[in-house]
Amino acid sequence: MKRLAAALLFVAAPLAAQQGARGPIVAWTYTVQAGDTFSGIARRWGVDMAALGEANGIPSPYVIRIGQVLRRPELKGSTSKPRPAPSPSPSATQTPTPKAVPRPAPSPRPAPSPRPPLPLRESDAPRLQWPTEGAVVTHFGERVAGIPSNGIDLAALYGTKVRAAAAGTVIYAGKEPERFGQLIIIDHGGGFVTAYAYLGSMTVKEGQIVTARERIALVGKSGEATRPTVHFELRRNNVPRNPELYLPPRL
Repeated sequence: MKRLAAALLFVAAPLAAQQGARGPIVAWTYTVQAGDTFSGIARRWGVDMAALGEANGIPSPYVIRIGQVLRRPELKGSTSKPRPAPSPSPSATQTPTPKAVPRPAPSPRPAPSPRPPLPLRESDAPRLQWPTEGAVVTHFGERVAGIPSNGIDLAALYGTKVRAAAAGTVIYAGKEPERFGQLIIIDHGGGFVTAYAYLGSMTVKEGQIVTARERIALVGKSGEATRPTVHFELRRNNVPRNPELYLPPRL
């Protein structure tokens, strides 16, 4: 576990066996420890991962860090409903219905101030290269099964090389059984990481230093992918970025 001490923890990483040995969490807050997974914490709290992610501002694929403090989401339907007022008896004296008095029309609400436009890319962002050949079939923010995509999907042929988008250190290389299948995460420094999912065979290991455009895997079909696909994400401090704003234009 020492090799993952400084790495990101993805949901349902291959540590579920250790999670199963831990008892339920009774406190309203919990500090992430070595060996924890997002799915295991949700299970020990008795809540689903979507509710836990929403309560803590953590989008799918639910990346957590050792030492991060999570709070339990409030359970829906926990508040008691007010009792209905008893209906008056038929013998009660009926009062005359008051005449309706016209109310003045409400003043229109002021238009919300427009949000400041987000910068296209940070000046200190790494220079990314396309991770593989193939067309973009899912763009950033498009809904897939009702969930906005935090990255892009590229359709490619079996066995096509998947390359590191920029130089960095592999901080995760393994199977994520919930959604992403074979998954690789590379740390590029400055809070930037890239993730490569739905892979076939992987050709790098955790802790390995890779150069830009170095082969890290081959295209395959794993996780929830139904055809040979590469799911590619860029994040800074766990906040998803639109990868296409950081990638060079294609001819």
